[in-house]
Amino acid sequence: MNHTIDQYFEVLIESGGSDLHLSEGELPKIRVHGEIAPIGDDILTHEDMLELMEPICPPALWESYVEGGDADFAYEMNAQSRFRCNFLKQQRGYCCIFRLIPTKILTLEQLNVPEQIKRFAEMRAGLVLVTGPTGSGKSTTLAALINHINENSSRHIITIEEPIEFVHPSKRSILTQREVPENTPSFADGLRASLREDSDIVLVGEMRDLETISLALTAAETGLLVFGTLHTNNARKTIDRIIDVFPADQQPQARTMLAGSLRGVVAQLLMKRHDKPGRVAVNEILFATPAVSAIIREGATQKLSDVITGGKALGMQFMDDAIWQKLQAGLVSPQEAYMKAIDKGRFKNFLPPEAAAMANAGGA
Repeated sequence: MNHTIDQYFEVLIESGGSDLHLSEGELPKIRVHGEIAPIGDDILTHEDMLELMEPICPPALWESYVEGGDADFAYEMNAQSRFRCNFLKQQRGYCCIFRLIPTKILTLEQLNVPEQIKRFAEMRAGLVLVTGPTGSGKSTTLAALINHINENSSRHIITIEEPIEFVHPSKRSILTQREVPENTPSFADGLRASLREDSDIVLVGEMRDLETISLALTAAETGLLVFGTLHTNNARKTIDRIIDVFPADQQPQARTMLAGSLRGVVAQLLMKRHDKPGRVAVNEILFATPAVSAIIREGATQKLSDVITGGKALGMQFMDDAIWQKLQAGLVSPQEAYMKAIDKGRFKNFLPPEAAAMANAGGA
């Protein structure tokens, strides 16, 4: 069945875009290679938004959206095109944002992520965190990891997502995909239930509250391999975020649990390419070692950058080193490298004179 909104999705796909933005009182817009641009000349009215939004939304969820102002779900236009949908209300009225979900799950090799990331798929227990800002490709990297396990191991993998993005057919492993709130009320409820479902691996789509994070740590301690995501830019911020969720009196115990269960962190950023249209991923990689565990227990996460920098032989990679490699290879511009770097002083000398002067004026 065709819907009115499909015409916008077709433009998005033909343009090679990633996101569609429709907002009452504004022009329709799409994001292509990180940049947002309008795709029409007509301002969207309230009637337009109703015609575009309501037909693709499950009826009960539409009622919830009209009353509460938020809804998340997935929409399948056809066998090749699925979208993650977010409905919201804003100052001018209705608004919706759609992320194109590739139906073909790319391999780790096709994503061109560092080879050592594959080691996380071969672990038997513990907590692995895949982190990065919204739109940095976390879900794509996680899907590739889960697919690698699915093709190479015989295990029971449970995913808890809101909504389900990549659909995994069972291969050598058994895949059980659960959607919040359709199949389980919350991430915490789904994670708690997974402990009774003969699972080997659990993917938690978002670890955003104390209960979910606490359960993930417990599950990892009891022998499950838990993959989780956070909206943090590097390993240090990731560990700080996990601990900071807990009340102050529980943080020493949380540090002890995390030190014992963490197996690694993969932080990911997408950078605008300089050599051709598109974006390229850069990764910070932390593997848990006795030194890392001691740092977490002490609460001395400022020492992690030295451990990562000194851990290259173990497969670790510091974010600024990954950015440096892309800059040296001519894949990204000095300006892009400077903007995404943690230690901006390392990249300042490569900026064009005008940009360097602005950076100096800003005190960076």
